[in-house]
Amino acid sequence: MNDVAASDFRHPRRYVRLDTILRLRWLAVLGQLAAIFVVRQGLEFDVEVFPCLAIIGLSALLNLTLQIAFNPMQRLEPAYAAALLALNIVELAGLLFFTGGLQNPFSFLFLVPVLISATALPVRLTIGLGGLAVACASVLVYFHFPLPWDSDDPLILPPIYLFGVWLSIVLAIGVTSLYAFQVTEESRKLSDALAATELVLAREQHLTQLDGLAAAAAHELGTPLSTIFLISRELERSSQNSQIAADIKTLREQAQRCRDILAKITQLSASGAPFDRMLLSTLIEEIVAPHRDFGVAIKVRIAVAGSREPVGTRNPAILYGIGNILENAVDFARTTVEVNAWWNNETIEIVISDDGPGFAPDIIKRIGEPYLSRRRGPEESQSDHRGLGLGVFIARTLLERTGARVSFSNRIFPDHGAVVQVAWPRGRFEADDIPAEPALAAPPLSAI
Repeated sequence: MNDVAASDFRHPRRYVRLDTILRLRWLAVLGQLAAIFVVRQGLEFDVEVFPCLAIIGLSALLNLTLQIAFNPMQRLEPAYAAALLALNIVELAGLLFFTGGLQNPFSFLFLVPVLISATALPVRLTIGLGGLAVACASVLVYFHFPLPWDSDDPLILPPIYLFGVWLSIVLAIGVTSLYAFQVTEESRKLSDALAATELVLAREQHLTQLDGLAAAAAHELGTPLSTIFLISRELERSSQNSQIAADIKTLREQAQRCRDILAKITQLSASGAPFDRMLLSTLIEEIVAPHRDFGVAIKVRIAVAGSREPVGTRNPAILYGIGNILENAVDFARTTVEVNAWWNNETIEIVISDDGPGFAPDIIKRIGEPYLSRRRGPEESQSDHRGLGLGVFIARTLLERTGARVSFSNRIFPDHGAVVQVAWPRGRFEADDIPAEPALAAPPLSAI
């Protein structure tokens, strides 16, 4: 039950569709035209119409050219998307230059391209766009046409106010972009981790389906092989030629060998076989068995209970989830890992603990988040670095889908080590259970 490599899902290349950028640019063109019309015709302010219309016209012409020359549905490389967003910043700076610079309330639109980049493009490109926006805002503090206003009552803003506007734009670009990036990154991590979870579960279910197909094939092949075996045996007995008899004997032996192999497959994989449903203790032993030969003692204890031992389906999600938690315990343990199980009429619980360093206090409340890692100190070698991220997230997600509650804690001082509790409602664990059997005597509290 190996962990899924985080590198298979993290840091995907980010692409933005050309259509998305073009829609935003067309929206900007329409908004800019509407603003100039309202200011010029509605408010009757003396705005520099022709330079502004020239900038807007060039922007619309570029949009039209891109829409005709390229498929709008194609995904742009991050550098090309950043270039178009940078052009948006320059166009806005040009319009603000002719309409009052930072005195224009629309100067806060410098935020828009940077925010789009923070949610869709790599960090280095977002930082570059943020720097370009700050540079344009800084230039507009000193170089710009007067703000279109009533000539009889001109608006004169003090320098300290303009500095405040500039500072607010800079801070807004930095803070909101950082916030947007963090939210988007967390969402992306969660989406990628869930994709990894689905992949692991699909693989486990695929293996289970292969078991069923193998059993069906064994059943179908059993009859013709039996016929071949019987006919070859009769031919061997009736043959007078020793050479032919030897060949027929070899044929019979190989047919028998095929029958034996198919019999084993049928016993281990057939749908409805004993291993399709198993006692809780048997399920635990199947999970523990692959981890016994790693130099760490694994003690399995089954508590005495007054009710019969639970019988559950051989669920790939449970096998992978508990197995991954156990594998982490073996990795971190110094000498011993304990697997304790108990149940009653309402609840089934499995507790896995080790004698390792335990969970670090700063991450114990965040365990189960995707890509969360526990790293050892700088004095320890690189080989001692151990992850506790995507695998635990997958394990927790799979177990919770089966109805389990998973909790993480540390042993109480002076003991040390990590403790993971997995608990199911008994009815959920035994869903689609076979008819109730007489109460089975559970083994005493002892190591298996």
